[in-house]
Amino acid sequence: MNETVKLGVILLSICAVAAGLLAISNQVTSDRIAMAEELAIEQAKQKLLNEAESFVILDDSKLNEVAGSDSNILEISEGYDGSSNLVGYVFKATANGFGGEIQFMLGVSTEGHITGIEILNHAESPGLGANIEKSYFKESFIGKTAAGNLTSSKEPTGDNEIQALTSSTVTTNAMLNGVNQVLEVYNSKLSN
Repeated sequence: MNETVKLGVILLSICAVAAGLLAISNQVTSDRIAMAEELAIEQAKQKLLNEAESFVILDDSKLNEVAGSDSNILEISEGYDGSSNLVGYVFKATANGFGGEIQFMLGVSTEGHITGIEILNHAESPGLGANIEKSYFKESFIGKTAAGNLTSSKEPTGDNEIQALTSSTVTTNAMLNGVNQVLEVYNSKLSN
């Protein structure tokens, strides 16, 4: 019995030291991780709306006024050029994919064209739904007009068609629904 207590105390000590080291490591790196995530989002905004030199995030009350409380839009940033002219918007939004929530950013110019899309987080199937990160899928959105609903096609030819992902109908439709919801908000509240 005495040997069992001794082993239990040793194991408890090892676990306590490991937990302490993990807590210290987390405290040291959490600020750096947050800064890296913030930098990645700023770089994505710049990539999506490269004419913009600065971005202003709409506050919560303005976001709620524009998008509504039950919207898939998490954040809207206005992009301004060097002369403080509005050049477009970057929307941070979600879509419900096959593997769960997909978080993405969509750029829309003041002329009403999609300037790009970036996937921030997803849990889609590797080799199938995860192809939303591939350039051919993301590039199929660029230049599309924000005026109407987008659809998918295996061989897109129309102004409102994007590249369908082979064997990933649920993921393709989820992205289309998410993007179309963003475009609906853009058209009803933000377009000139």
